[in-house]
Amino acid sequence: MPVMNQDCMRACRGYLEQFFNRHPDAALQKRALKAMRLLTACDEPLTGKLAGWAAGIVYAVANRDRQACGVPGILNSEFEAFFDVSMGTIRKRSAQIARLLDW
Repeated sequence: MPVMNQDCMRACRGYLEQFFNRHPDAALQKRALKAMRLLTACDEPLTGKLAGWAAGIVYAVANRDRQACGVPGILNSEFEAFFDVSMGTIRKRSAQIARLLDW
């Protein structure tokens, strides 16, 4: 079932706040919130687990303009556990975000 982008992003903001409270990185947080706002304006509905979209945002922003190798300062296993989604889902959402934002 499609989730309205604004509702999805409101929930994603909560996941992002929790993540950046535990793993502070002001620059990454600022870029993640900007990406989230840009996704809100997209016409394509965002479906699936909201934590997956939040994790995908962080992963996409952290790996923008370089070969994807994870989020600096955190192991992939910790990243998966924090958001309770698989790296496969995170990478899939990250790729969707990059496509939607034309990165």
